Amino acid sequence: MRAIEISQPGGPEVLRLCERPQPKPGPEEILIKVAYAGVNRPDALQRAGAYAPPAGASDLPGLEAAGEVVAIGAGVSRWQVGDQVCALLPGGGYGEFVTTHQDHALPIPAGLDLALAAALPETFFTVWSNVFMRGGLQAGEKVLIHGGSSGIGTTAIQLAHVFGARVFTTAGSAKKCAACTELGAERAINYRTEDFVEVVRSLGGVDLVLDMVGGAYIARNIKALNPDGRLVMIAFLGGAVAEVNFAHIMMKRLNVTGSTLRPQSVQAKAEIAQALRAKVWPLIESGRLGPVIDSTFALSDAAAAHQRLESSGHIGKILLKIG
Repeated sequence: MRAIEISQPGGPEVLRLCERPQPKPGPEEILIKVAYAGVNRPDALQRAGAYAPPAGASDLPGLEAAGEVVAIGAGVSRWQVGDQVCALLPGGGYGEFVTTHQDHALPIPAGLDLALAAALPETFFTVWSNVFMRGGLQAGEKVLIHGGSSGIGTTAIQLAHVFGARVFTTAGSAKKCAACTELGAERAINYRTEDFVEVVRSLGGVDLVLDMVGGAYIARNIKALNPDGRLVMIAFLGGAVAEVNFAHIMMKRLNVTGSTLRPQSVQAKAEIAQALRAKVWPLIESGRLGPVIDSTFALSDAAAAHQRLESSGHIGKILLKIG
C-alpha cells in the first residue's frame, strides 16, 4: 500500500511517500480501507520526534480516519466487511489501509460523507473525554476554550454550546473570532489585542478552562477561574513548565487536571466511543453540530498539509484524501 512515513525527525519536508505492506487485523481488530484521514497536532509532534507511538502501534502518523471495513480479525462482532466507519487509531492513518480495535470505530453519522466523518474521531474523543468526562462541564456553566479556531476548538465550542454552557474562546484574528461566534461562542477574544483574563473576569469569570497552550497561560487561566473551577490541560504549545502560585488553587478550591488520548487503554477509549455514539452522534445527525473543514490535501501532499497546520492559519480540520 501507499503510505506517508517519517524519514527522520524534522520539519514537514521529512514526510515521504512510500510503499508498505498492508497491515492485517489482529484479534478484535478491523482493517479499514482509508478514504480520508485527519491531520492533527500530535502528528506534527511525532514527525518532529517529540511524540513517540505507543508500544505496538504503527510508526506511520495518523490518529483518525474514515473508510470501509475490508477485513475483520478473530472475535470481531461489532462490524462486518463492507461497513463504513470512522475510527480513532493508535497510528497509521496516513496509509491506504489501517487497523484499529473494533470498539474504537463508530458508524458514519447519517448525513455525513466520509470526508466529514474522518474529521470527527480525534477531536470529538478528546473534547468529550476532557471537557465533559474529566472536566464535568454542566449546562449553565461558563467555559473558556483556548485556540477556538483549531480543530479541537471548533469542536469544543459546538459541544459546549449545544449542551447548554456559556462559551468564551480565544483566537488570533478578527476572522477567526468571527468564525468562533458563528459556532456558538458568546464572546471571542482576540488574544493579540485583548487580555483574556481581564475580559473573562469582566464577564464574571469562568467555571472551566480548556487549554492547549500551557506556559504562561497556566497562571493566567487560574486567575480567570471562579471558585471550584476546573483547569483541563490537553497540550503545551507554549511550554509544559510554568511558575504557579498554588495558594490561588487552594483558596479557590480549583481542580487542575488533563490527559493525553493516544496512550489510554483500549477500554478507556471504548468507553469514550460509547458515550459519543449515545450522546453526540444523534446531535450530529440532527444537524445541530458537526466538523468544520479547513482544507483537504492529497496523500502525496502531506508535507503541505503539515505546513498548513503549523502556520496556524487554518480554521477547523485539515484532511488527507487517501482513497
